Amino acid sequence: MAMVQLFTGLNISASGLRAMRLKQNLIASNIANAETTRTAEGGPYKRQMAILQADSKEIQPRLVIADPSMVGRTTNGRHLAIPSDLFQVQKDGVGSGVQVQRIAEDQTPPRLVFDPSHPDANPEGYVAYPNVNVVQEMVDLISTTRAYEANTTAMGSAKAMLSKALEIA
Repeated sequence: MAMVQLFTGLNISASGLRAMRLKQNLIASNIANAETTRTAEGGPYKRQMAILQADSKEIQPRLVIADPSMVGRTTNGRHLAIPSDLFQVQKDGVGSGVQVQRIAEDQTPPRLVFDPSHPDANPEGYVAYPNVNVVQEMVDLISTTRAYEANTTAMGSAKAMLSKALEIA
């Protein structure tokens, strides 16, 4: 096993932690701007969302035994010549975590509230408020926090396994 492969679990969890931290920051920004009716771009604040995707930069090659009758036999190159058709190299799309593809604005229309005395009211007396639902944001925050905690736990487990492996050696 290559030394780099020892840290794969830690790297996957670290990418999850980064993604969840970004999502938490976006949710906090959405909640903080839930009543912002005027932005520098004009109009109300628009809800921000993180679009995540699997990070499959690493395609891990692995050896697969082509001849099942050889299962359980061991050798090295000095003892027995290994026929080239005994092992096949397969490339699995092993993910190496998650990455933020982009940060997108929610395109749902703003919430219109009748308030003719508001400085941002249109000629009909309606104010365009952000398309942020605070209850939904809180649910998303809880879900994101749980995912962050799961990645933290996975990192702790990987660290404990690496520590035990070092004790064996």
